[in-house]
Amino acid sequence: MLGNIDAVANLAVKDLAVARRFYEDTLGLAQVDTEGDEVIVYRSGGTRINVYRSQFAGTNQATAVTWQVGNDIGRIAAALKQRGVRFEHYDMPGTTLEGDLHVMGDMKVAWFKDPDGNILNLING
Repeated sequence: MLGNIDAVANLAVKDLAVARRFYEDTLGLAQVDTEGDEVIVYRSGGTRINVYRSQFAGTNQATAVTWQVGNDIGRIAAALKQRGVRFEHYDMPGTTLEGDLHVMGDMKVAWFKDPDGNILNLING
């Protein structure tokens, strides 16, 4: 029923001004819409991400958004690091850490957080 319909990611934040600086200036997303002072809608490729004000911001302890970046993962991670992104390093069985990239066979992943602690990641797949 929903297999052919695009989905939208929703990220809860406490302060939209702080979130705007991160998502626009640091990640380079383009704002495409707003809903008053409560939601900023960004375009990321062919999808959208809703960043909205919520009292529950920062409570998600799992990955919320993944960008599949292919072989550019190292270059993109380095560029984000230059913009102040701090990457998370996790101790996971069967995984080696190469700089900020977690390597599991052919898969490479880099995790980072937004100012509210939402977990975001890059993957080469």
